Amino acid sequence: MRPLRILIGADTFPPDVNGAARFAERLAGGLAGRGHDVHVVAPSPDATAHRAVPHPGADGVRVHRVRSHRYPLHDSFRVCFPWQASPATAALVEDLQPDVVHVQAHFVVGRGTAVAASRAGVPLVATNHFMPENLFGHAKVPHVLQQAAARWAWRDLARVYGLAGVVTAPTERAAGLLADAAGIDGALPISCGIDSARYAGGAESPEPTVLFVGRLDEEKRVDELLRAFAALPAAGARLEIVGDGSRREAWTALAARLGIADRVTFHGFVDEETLVAAYRRCAVFAMPGIAELQSLVTLEAMSAGKPVVAADAMALPHLVRPGRNGWLYTPGDVDGLSAALGALLADPATRARMGAASREIVAGHALDATLDRFEDVYTEVAGRVATGLRVA
Repeated sequence: MRPLRILIGADTFPPDVNGAARFAERLAGGLAGRGHDVHVVAPSPDATAHRAVPHPGADGVRVHRVRSHRYPLHDSFRVCFPWQASPATAALVEDLQPDVVHVQAHFVVGRGTAVAASRAGVPLVATNHFMPENLFGHAKVPHVLQQAAARWAWRDLARVYGLAGVVTAPTERAAGLLADAAGIDGALPISCGIDSARYAGGAESPEPTVLFVGRLDEEKRVDELLRAFAALPAAGARLEIVGDGSRREAWTALAARLGIADRVTFHGFVDEETLVAAYRRCAVFAMPGIAELQSLVTLEAMSAGKPVVAADAMALPHLVRPGRNGWLYTPGDVDGLSAALGALLADPATRARMGAASREIVAGHALDATLDRFEDVYTEVAGRVATGLRVA
């Protein structure tokens, strides 16, 4: 296809560490690698705004930063004010005159970019990575109000994404959730994609290790993983936890109370090289989260040839085939999680067989295929606008 000027609107982008930020970075880098002129607008990691800064994590990508502010209830979380982000994103759309805008969220920056594109008649694509559970910990929403807050959040998403010509989600389950919760029918399931070759290679550490990677927030259910690990034999295994979040201090204290602090390592945020090494040396990857629309880290672990034990929740069953590349367990069933981990830790042959199956399954999520799909989507939505067809 002809080179396009693409503006990606993201409310989270590296140096943020989360699945949505990593996907936006890989999408931008992949599109730039195919010759497109790619720009990203995202919150600044500090209090200043920047224009057209080359992104070190993706050659050829220029990032435009909207002024952000520290969120007082979470050390690593920053927010943009609508009255600053809206004019900034509108000016950027006017200056760049993109061929297509692709927003990754309906929050402040994504909303401003979507509205600006709609008003300017620019083809608009929207991808959803949002579940209300992902934000309840940051926003400190009381449990008694969470159901009402979730309904409001889905309605708000529908108002913004209703502007888009095409809406996508990472999996069929995620697309179904958009239909059920937000009334958005016809969302296209397009995998986030993975460059699996980056994670291949290496060998298990001599001491079998269970690995978790992700934000340490409530919906990730790492407390269940800690309790399951504590029920395993005291010798011969370790648990590594990569990531940070609002529950790190509480879960570190829980590991101490369970008597497993000497066998659990909380690494915090790590660089890409260290993360890849953690995938390669682990024996089993565990994902107890209940709000995964795809789980990029699970794709990464599978690319490293690892069996996966995951909660039977949301989109994780799309990746984990019980008995083939791992096991699913009912969320909250700590005994079931412990039994699955214990069985795999005690059986190197089964780990090897399931790890090979993980590599086979993940081949269906190749990043090149994802880029192909999005290029097709951009062509489709641009064609609708060019011919004057209704795009929403």
